[in-house]
Amino acid sequence: MARATFSLDEATIAEIRRLAERLRRPQSHVIREAVADYAARTDRLSERERRQLLGVLEGLRATRPTRTAKEVDAELKTVRQARQAGGRRHGTA
Repeated sequence: MARATFSLDEATIAEIRRLAERLRRPQSHVIREAVADYAARTDRLSERERRQLLGVLEGLRATRPTRTAKEVDAELKTVRQARQAGGRRHGTA
């Protein structure tokens, strides 16, 4: 296991010591669990981030298409044909 040195304020140190004593665990265990818990919580979107992303999706949904579905399908067909032909490296010339 790696050793590390951190500078923490007195209140945080006191809380770590109090928790370690109450849980009858080493201070390093308390810190490891706190970091794991924090990481698990921050891997999810915050309410603000969720609302922001929903706003973006709602904006996209409200945007009118600039091309018809037929035009999009035609472009996709052209792209697929180009990819199947090998792209720029395998030109017909």
